[in-house]
Amino acid sequence: MRAAKRKSGHAKERGLLFMNSMQIISVVVFLVVMIALVTEKVHRTAAAVSGAVLLLCLRILSVDEAVSYIDFGTIGVLIGMMLFVAVVRNSGLFEYMAIKSAKIAKGSPWKIMLLFMILTAVLSAFLDNVTTVLLVGPMAISIAGILGIDPVPFLLTQILASNIGGTATLIGDPPNIMIGSKAGLSFADFVVTTGPAVILIMIVICALFYVVYGRRMVVAPERMAAVMELDEKRAVQDGMLMKKSLVMIALIVLGFVCHSSLGVESCVVALAAASIMLLIGRQDIEEIVLGVEWSTILFFTGLFVIVGGMVKCGVISALGNALVSVTGGNVTLLMILILWGSAVFSSVLDNIPFVATMIPLILSMQADGMDVTSLWWALSLGACLGGNGTLIGASANVVLSGISAKHGHPITFGHYLKVGFPTMVLSVAISTVYLLVRFH
Repeated sequence: MRAAKRKSGHAKERGLLFMNSMQIISVVVFLVVMIALVTEKVHRTAAAVSGAVLLLCLRILSVDEAVSYIDFGTIGVLIGMMLFVAVVRNSGLFEYMAIKSAKIAKGSPWKIMLLFMILTAVLSAFLDNVTTVLLVGPMAISIAGILGIDPVPFLLTQILASNIGGTATLIGDPPNIMIGSKAGLSFADFVVTTGPAVILIMIVICALFYVVYGRRMVVAPERMAAVMELDEKRAVQDGMLMKKSLVMIALIVLGFVCHSSLGVESCVVALAAASIMLLIGRQDIEEIVLGVEWSTILFFTGLFVIVGGMVKCGVISALGNALVSVTGGNVTLLMILILWGSAVFSSVLDNIPFVATMIPLILSMQADGMDVTSLWWALSLGACLGGNGTLIGASANVVLSGISAKHGHPITFGHYLKVGFPTMVLSVAISTVYLLVRFH
């Protein structure tokens, strides 16, 4: 009898040891992938997919378990919106909007900068940030060239506006898509909750940049007249496609606003819009499909599996318990810690891995009976706004700085840091006050 008990005790010890070793392996795989992302020695997609496959090979996860951790809601929204934008881009709609904005501003450099900031923020609320800066950035450089002024301030403000604007909606930034999918938050929830914070931040930022840049922007009247001579109609590549795009954009917004009340997932709205656009757009389907950033989709998939490995092994729940213990279970302290922690982290690293790790952690707190509503919004605001902190804080920053360098106007890390980091701190400070007023 005693021998049997000893055997049972040894078995439990071996089981505990095995679980501990599984936890160690899952954490090591996660950290190695993070190091690969930071150093950029390996492409982020290769790193994420390799990490996921390694967990399968080491039997930390089975294939079925790995698939169960993939958030197909997020993947569906990303693919749907990427396909939709790939079709709409061919109409010339975005170039038309940029030139029209410059002419509405009467060629005034400060007014053009202001309208481009607003245009970038609004487009980023509904499109991928990288797509937005790819469309608006080159136009800003061209118009700055006509005006004979340095385009760097235009581009810096567009980078900042893209990350701020993307915070306002469910589909504006990948972290929001991920949070909305797992937390059950609708498009309307984001507009009502993060939308006011974004509007407030944009007002403050626009006023700040008027002081920093606007008052010094003076150009000759003939250069302003040259901007007014631009013909926005020449930017339109396909008038019929443009009309179809405008109708579909309106329907998409309506679909996202009403999807929760209709009982339809946001990914279904995005994929339905993409399907309709593929049918009525009359574009080269193979070209459109190649326009999707499949490397990003694979990156998300691999990352979900890697974080899923830590969830299965109990690492995430242990982290959640430790975080609650440190803050004494005070939701307000947790909210502030998550807001600023995610902002600082996202300013130096990709915000997607951080959010993917935090989501199951907050879900574990929710499972323990905590009201985590404010924590979701703290995570959203911190992760999205934190991207403005440094030149490598978000993909849009890297892409637009690369475009600027190709046109002979390099944006150095230090130059960006002087503008971006204070803007990020100010944005997060405003968000802190907003969240405290709203939820406490």
